Amino acid sequence: MMKYILASQSPRRRELLARTGLEFEVIPSDVDEKITKEIPSDVVMELAHQKAENVYGKITDLNDYTVIGSDTIVVYRDEILGKPVDKQEAYDMLSMLADRTHQVYTGVSLIQKKNGEKKTKTFFVQTDVTLYPIDKEDLHRYVESKDPMDKAGAYGIQGNFAIHVKEIKGDYNNVVGLPIGRVYQELKSL
Repeated sequence: MMKYILASQSPRRRELLARTGLEFEVIPSDVDEKITKEIPSDVVMELAHQKAENVYGKITDLNDYTVIGSDTIVVYRDEILGKPVDKQEAYDMLSMLADRTHQVYTGVSLIQKKNGEKKTKTFFVQTDVTLYPIDKEDLHRYVESKDPMDKAGAYGIQGNFAIHVKEIKGDYNNVVGLPIGRVYQELKSL
C-alpha cells in the first residue's frame, strides 16, 4: 500500500492535504533552500523539488511511498515577496499589494518510490489575486495581529485578511498553500 509523506510543517498544507482523504505522515524538510532560477514558476518548482528530494533521501524503511514537497511565493511586478522579516516589511508589502493584482505561485514536487523505481513529477499552479484598497488603520491592525509574519507576501487569504480580497482568478487553495485538486489528480496519475 502506498504511503504518503508531506515534506512540510505548514499547518495549512497539512489541513489541505487532509481534505483529499489520503492518509499521510509529516516529515518536514530541513534542506538549505538554494534559488538558482529567476522566473517565479521555475523558482517554486525548484524549491518544492529540493524539499521533496531532501525528505525522500531520509526515508530508508519504506518500500512504496510518495513524498509531496511544496513551496509558495507571492509575486508583484516580477518581484518575489517572501515572508516579511519584521512588521515594517509586512506593512510595506501589504501597502504595495493593496488595490492591485498580484500572482501566487505554488510549486509541487511528487517523488514516488514504487516497486524499487523512482518517479518524479514537478509542476506549478498560478492564481491571480486582486485586493481592495486598504486604509492605513486596517493595515496596521492586521500587521499588529502578527498573522502576516509567517506568510509569503505578508498575508493569509484564509484568515482575517479575507476582507481585503476583491477577486481571485484560479485555485483558491493554491493561495492558501497547496493546490489540492491538482495534487490529487497528479498523485492518481503517477
